[in-house]
Parts: sequence; C-alpha cells; structure tokens
Amino acid sequence: MEGVDARQGRVDLGQPWQPSQLLLLIPVVLIVVITAADIATGPEIVLGPLLVVAPTLTAWFAGPWTTAGIGVLAMAGEAANGWYAGSVSSRNVMVEVIAIAVITSLIVVLCAVRDRHARQMARVRSVAEAAQQVVMWPLPRRLGPLRLACVYLAAEEGAAIGGDLYAATRTGSAARLMIGDVRGKGLPAIGEAALLLGAFREAAHQQASLPKLAASLERSMTRYLADFEPEGEAGERFVTALLVEIADNEALVRMTSCGHPAPLLLGPDNTIHVPRLHPAPPLGVGVTDPDNHVVDVMPFGLGDTLVLHTDGVIEARDHNGAFYPFAERAAQWTDHPPEVLLQHIERDLLAHTGGRLGDDVALLAIHRADIPHDEADSRSNR
Repeated sequence: MEGVDARQGRVDLGQPWQPSQLLLLIPVVLIVVITAADIATGPEIVLGPLLVVAPTLTAWFAGPWTTAGIGVLAMAGEAANGWYAGSVSSRNVMVEVIAIAVITSLIVVLCAVRDRHARQMARVRSVAEAAQQVVMWPLPRRLGPLRLACVYLAAEEGAAIGGDLYAATRTGSAARLMIGDVRGKGLPAIGEAALLLGAFREAAHQQASLPKLAASLERSMTRYLADFEPEGEAGERFVTALLVEIADNEALVRMTSCGHPAPLLLGPDNTIHVPRLHPAPPLGVGVTDPDNHVVDVMPFGLGDTLVLHTDGVIEARDHNGAFYPFAERAAQWTDHPPEVLLQHIERDLLAHTGGRLGDDVALLAIHRADIPHDEADSRSNR
C-alpha cells in the first residue's frame, strides 16, 4: 500500500543510525585539540571544561556505550592536562574530572532513554504494519481496464492505519470499489474498519446491485454494533462509505453514497468535475432497505481518472485555519498517471498542514486505460 504513514519529514525512530568511523573521529579530535590547547595556553586560560562537548556531540549520533567511552576519553584528557601541569591531584583538576563524569553520566542516561523509546516505537510500528496487512489488503495496480493507486495517512502518531478504509475487487466483467470513513480516528476505529472490509469482500460478489450491496453492509454493521457498541455510545458509531461499480464495456461509473463525500472526476483535457450525489444515511444507523439507496451514474471514459477520498482531505487546515483546496490543487495534475497524481496531492496536503493531520486521510485514484491486448484477446475467446 502506497503512502502508509508516508510523511517524509518524520524521522524513522525504528531505524537506528549506526555511527561511521568518520563521525566518531570528530569528538576524538575535539578532545585532542582542546587538551592540547589547554596545555599550550598554560594556567592563565582554562579550557578543560570544554571537553564535555565531546560526549554531548557523540550522543547525537551514537548509543549510550559509545557516548560513555567518549566521556571516559574526555576525563582522561582533563587528567592528562593536570598531569602535564603537575597538578593532577589538585582540587581544581579533580572537580573538573568529576564534573565531566557527572555530565557524561546524565547524557548516557538520556541516550539510553532515547534508544529505549526508539525500540518501543519500532515495535509499535511493526504491530501497525502487521495490522495493515491483515486489515487493509494491498490493492492491485491493475484491475481489468483500470489502473489503481492509493495513499493512506494516519493521523495518530505511530499508527499505520486508522478509521479510514478502501477495498477493490473484480466481479465478473466489472470492478467494485469502496472507500469509507469510520466515525473517530486512530486505533480504536480499526475494529469497525476490519468488519466493513470483510463484509464488502464477501458481499461484493453476492449482491447484484449497489443498493443491495449497501443494504448487506448495513446489516453486517448492525449485527456488529449490537454486540460490540459501548453502552455510552449507542447510535453514535457509524461509517460513511462510497460504493463504486465500473463495468469493462461501459464508459460509465455507478456510485452509491452512504453519507460519504463525492469523488473528483479528472478528465484528460485538464477538466475537473465534482458530481452531485444523492447520499443515503451512513452505515450503522439501521437503513437496510435497498430502495433508500440511490445509484448515481456519471460518464467515465478512456483517460478519465476518478479520485475517491475521505473527509480528512477536504477538512485539513493550515496554521491559519484555511481548508485544503482539494479540487483546485488536484486540477494541476490531471494529466499525470494515478501514482504520480497521488504523490503530488500527498506532498501538497502535508505542506498545507505542516505535516500535522487532524484526521486520517485515504485517497484512491482510478484511471480508465486501454485493456492490454493479451487480456482483450483472452476475453474475446471466452
């Protein structure tokens, strides 16, 4: 899955930085230079306390043991200066050596805490990535005549997925796709997301129409919430969803919205269109009659790109509180393939928000391309 926790500006604490020999030379050289300068300047100028800079600098790129070793070298440098001056046992030299030892010890402790936090973050990220593979299956890059690309950005720090979801599958000579948004965000919303994804993967092959598919998903959500919805949140747990069906042999896209925002339609001639949908209530509120779900139909021809999204995109704000101008920005990249299109949108969205998202973000780009010749031949022989 492309773009999961893809904020490039974040430092990956789970990947420890192994110091090179060249970096380790820097604090060693500092100790030699400061010790030599302190000896050369005589007792009038005292430079020994500057030796504490060496372990402080080492902690920036190395672990606690390496930092402690550099601290010992700094103490040895101060002792060497006292020995050269014939005052190694004097009170001043002893105090300076002890001061370097105390400060180095504090730095080593902080360094150890930092590394422990990095290991914890690595474990959290590992669990999140495993959950991602189980809950959110990677989408294929190609689904019949459609090219797919997706991006997921979790708002919760350290999480790879949250309450947003998407899925795609082949049903005969058509593709069915879903994008949804669980009320809430982060890890607590993963249960509802997993339930809906599993229900969609099964019901998408059994229901003849999108309204019947929506009603089937509603029944699954109702059963789940009856068993697991907290008492204090009765009626407050729901999922907005957009169901999409694209047939191979029709230049159309059919959509049924369950309280979900409308997608963007990008044309090959740099046009952009936001369709007007007729949404039904979100999933989980008890609307199980297919007649309550409307199918909206829109042209979707060769070269068109449909961008499904969650409200984390259109509700993202900058530091001044201005919403992200999604349609306006996406119009700049209508002639790009879906993977590149979403990369541009992702970078632009993170730049707009300063890398801090208030809600999870999911993007799914669907581009209608030519059917490969080998695939078209195989279909014609059926």
